[in-house]
Amino acid sequence: MKRYLIKVDTTRLIIMVLGNVFLGMGISIFKLSGLGNDPFSGMVMALADSSGIVYANFLILLNLVLFVIQCIWGRKLIGAGTFVNAIFLGYIATFFYNIWIDLLGEPQMFWQRVVTVAIGVVVCSFGISLYQTSQVGVAPYDSLSLIMNKRFPKISYFWHRMFTDALCALVCFLAGGIIGLGTLATVFGLGPIIQFFDVNFTKKLLAKRGSTAG
Repeated sequence: MKRYLIKVDTTRLIIMVLGNVFLGMGISIFKLSGLGNDPFSGMVMALADSSGIVYANFLILLNLVLFVIQCIWGRKLIGAGTFVNAIFLGYIATFFYNIWIDLLGEPQMFWQRVVTVAIGVVVCSFGISLYQTSQVGVAPYDSLSLIMNKRFPKISYFWHRMFTDALCALVCFLAGGIIGLGTLATVFGLGPIIQFFDVNFTKKLLAKRGSTAG
């Protein structure tokens, strides 16, 4: 498997790790809001609850299945970031969620939940910007839409991603998970904010550190 790993410098690895930390933090904030998470995280949480398996452990099990698909059809997408995201993201999200519960408790009023969602959007977007722009491997779930786009190039990436997200949202709903404002915010709100962080922070940071991809 080593031959498939992308050779990267230390700066990109650090940025990727920080990105996953902020992404896990954002997921925990969405969960705290009680108004729904991104489709994939929401599905994993719902399936974990219904199966009685701890969320972080269930996420690893599911990522193992998706990783097999990635190994078969998307080997070039595998890198250090693949493993950090697949193995540690669930534990990072759980760690921060426990902190929020202990320090703040769950927001009770609707406006507080909406503000929590807004904060989650910003934090998640920042994390995704760092993790994706570092270009050191794609998470197993994120690789699905990229693989589909490569195999069916006549259909744009946007629709492949929408299909996988919609399928996750459906499974989340059927498993008793929450589909709400937080879900809509991630589907429609993350893109523009990720782009903002890409242009105004992450790419400039990589350029400054001499790590801009060719």
